[in-house]
Amino acid sequence: MLDAPVRPELIHLDVDRRLGHEWDEWDGQPLPNQGSFDAEPRIFFGWSALLILVVGVAAGALLFLLAPRLAFLHPLLPQVLVWAIIGTGVLILLWWQLIALSYALRTPVLPERLAERGPFLVLMRYTSKLADRFGRRDWVENAAVKVYDALALARKRKVSGGELLLLIPRCLAKDILEGVLRVAGKYKIPVFVATRGQLARRVIKERRPRAVVAVACERDMVSGLHDVAGKVPVLGLTLTLPSGPCKDTRLDLGRLEEWVKAYVA
Repeated sequence: MLDAPVRPELIHLDVDRRLGHEWDEWDGQPLPNQGSFDAEPRIFFGWSALLILVVGVAAGALLFLLAPRLAFLHPLLPQVLVWAIIGTGVLILLWWQLIALSYALRTPVLPERLAERGPFLVLMRYTSKLADRFGRRDWVENAAVKVYDALALARKRKVSGGELLLLIPRCLAKDILEGVLRVAGKYKIPVFVATRGQLARRVIKERRPRAVVAVACERDMVSGLHDVAGKVPVLGLTLTLPSGPCKDTRLDLGRLEEWVKAYVA
């Protein structure tokens, strides 16, 4: 007689924040490409390079405007600050190139605290803010998550099934949710379903997993990674939104199982 399929542990937490708050401005119109924001990773590298350029130009312009007053404090102060800006810019560009090299080679070049679990999270967040001003936020975030995942996968970290936590939103389509639970049951992974929000830090603090596979739309994913990935290793899988945000969302179940197997020893 065949054994019944293993059902994963489901963790429910009531939270204060409404899931999908990143979409509060949505006007109810269909999303582009049936809610798929699939984008090539090179898009993130282009927008992040633009962000670095914008910040550098802004810093230089501010220093130019303040230079006469700074000179009153000390004649050499403007010159010192110019070289400080140039030096910082060179270091940031060198770091950015090493991140690009790590992605291209699929090999860690920097320690994780200097890459996907450190400054890269800040770069993702502010690149997203820049892209949002031009209406390209979701595509850039999709590309950013792909780069982040590639960097995280290159670490080849392994944990047991019980040490991995699967975070999913409450808005999954029914058939997709059943597929997610089958994958979680197969590898004996606890699943956290956000019922009224996604304060992942709370469940991570209580469960203390050694790694996390998170499922969310691009907007929630980038903000969630910014909050959580510095504390625990995470792989992120983005959703498609054929019915708009926060309703009957879908994901690639094959990719989900691939991400789970990447962690489970």
